[in-house]
Amino acid sequence: MRILVVEDEEDLVGALRVGLVRSGYAVDTVADVDGALEKLGVNEYDLVLLDLTLPDGDGLAVCREIRAAPGGPRILMLTARDRLADRVRGLDAGADDYLVKPFALPELLARIRALLRRDEGGTSVVEVGELRLDTARFEAYRGTRPLRLTPKEFGVLHYLMTRPGRVVSAEELLEHVWDENADPFTNTVRVTVGSLRRKVTGQDEPLIETVIRHGYRLKEETP
Repeated sequence: MRILVVEDEEDLVGALRVGLVRSGYAVDTVADVDGALEKLGVNEYDLVLLDLTLPDGDGLAVCREIRAAPGGPRILMLTARDRLADRVRGLDAGADDYLVKPFALPELLARIRALLRRDEGGTSVVEVGELRLDTARFEAYRGTRPLRLTPKEFGVLHYLMTRPGRVVSAEELLEHVWDENADPFTNTVRVTVGSLRRKVTGQDEPLIETVIRHGYRLKEETP
């Protein structure tokens, strides 16, 4: 899953990036309204962590811009504004949740998982055939066999499992599982998918197929 952090406090941005990346998320950061709108115009995000007080304006403008278009990302506001009226304005502008600074990283991560679950049937567990993935525990299994996955392998498997039977291009995986620093001309997606496929397959039948010139597909039914 790919997250955009809109925040101008450098220390907080650094801490958020470390914590989110360690939890398996791809993270882009920006410090102002104009930069946020620019990134939102060219990239697809699953979630935006949005500060309300930004150097060039109010984060509510970003929130309204996101909500003006259908199918936009979830929005979690992070702000020092703790008055009831501020929380009401943020939620009425289109935010999905509101977290007051200072906050603990475990609570932020739990709120992120809760928001993303809304797009996955309200559960942290995704199952396709013998495959089971728990985003809250960062665990993956094929049957009873645990899969020891890197954060990127976990992200790719999660993306494929939420789209079983559908061909997913390398460009789409790069867009949703990697951040903006990923080089689109490298073979990083192919290498990661190859490693993931070996771990998922083990001694069993392969489940991740390569569709030549198009991308990758997770079989809907376990053989």
